Amino acid sequence: MKRYRIRDYEPVDYDAIMNLWQLTGMGKPERGDDKVTIDRCIQKGGRLLILEDSSNNKISGTSWLTFDGRRLYLHHFGLLPEYQGKGLSKHLLEKTLEYVKETGYQVKLEVHSTNTVAINLYKKYGFKYLGDYEVFIIRNTDDI
Repeated sequence: MKRYRIRDYEPVDYDAIMNLWQLTGMGKPERGDDKVTIDRCIQKGGRLLILEDSSNNKISGTSWLTFDGRRLYLHHFGLLPEYQGKGLSKHLLEKTLEYVKETGYQVKLEVHSTNTVAINLYKKYGFKYLGDYEVFIIRNTDDI
């Protein structure tokens, strides 16, 4: 882990994290994953952690916590493909959960049912399956 560090997001990181999110299928600006939203979420008690490869200063992973006043939500937790399978996700998740513990709030996440690697990681760290929830969203308020 000496080669890597986990730090807080800085606005200059945006292009690199957007690239990571698009490569991993986690996000894109059309979904509301823009600089303004990130800044607003952080101001409201959220946090965006960055996993950085110190050997080349490459952003290799992210963990984005948002806060709704009642609980934290874990979003965009993932690593670039070339950094996966090295045990780095557990370090990033441990740092994420340190923050969760500091706040004292519950943390909730959504994960695709076919992503067994992530599901196993989350279960290992104490996340419990909530049951057969269906997830719905309105992305474009013009559709209301």
